[in-house]
Amino acid sequence: MIATVVNAVAIILGTLVGLVLRKGFSEKMKDTVFTAAGCITLVLGMQMAFKTGHVLALALALFIGGIWGTWMDVEGAVFRFGEVLKRRFAKGEEGSSFAYGFLNASVLFCAGAMALVGSFRAGVEGDYSILLTKSVLDGFISVLFAGAMGVGVAFSALAVFAYQGALTLLSVRIAHLVTETMLSELTAVGGVLVLMIGLNLLDLRKVRTGDFLPALLVTVIFVLLFPYVPFL
Repeated sequence: MIATVVNAVAIILGTLVGLVLRKGFSEKMKDTVFTAAGCITLVLGMQMAFKTGHVLALALALFIGGIWGTWMDVEGAVFRFGEVLKRRFAKGEEGSSFAYGFLNASVLFCAGAMALVGSFRAGVEGDYSILLTKSVLDGFISVLFAGAMGVGVAFSALAVFAYQGALTLLSVRIAHLVTETMLSELTAVGGVLVLMIGLNLLDLRKVRTGDFLPALLVTVIFVLLFPYVPFL
């Protein structure tokens, strides 16, 4: 768990740096930061999305997961949780901005292969190197995201701690499910979610990214079905 704690702390420290730098930003400068964050996010998302070897499964997971998540109003639930956090810890922050930063940073920091593989390596082998490397990367990205979206980014550390901590603790029990195929397909779906964040940051289209989070669970089911449904 120590590496997950380090990861969470790195996100908080990166956010603090971003908030300090943000104070002197003009509106024009804020637009520049949003553009930089959006472009970097698009690049990361594309790199992740191209990991898939099963495009049909990826498409179906997004369709099914998106419909499921819209029906459950997942994004609305995340935003309401963000509002609770804002009232408790950041009363001066704009509500939508806070929740926006919390959601986008949480998806970005949890969706990649490094979170999955690193957590399992830490739990099964006691190898913290991947998560520590991820901590450095997340810290730098937090600076940029906080400059664009504010203090809500820091609270993504809660999501990272819960997600990676749970994977680390459960790693021995579910390690047999984490095949190369499972990792690549989950990374690909996560990459599409990250691409959606990039589109939002660049103001190209308003995408309710949170509503597509169930696509990750649908992907797990599809990967388990691959031996029995070869056309996927």
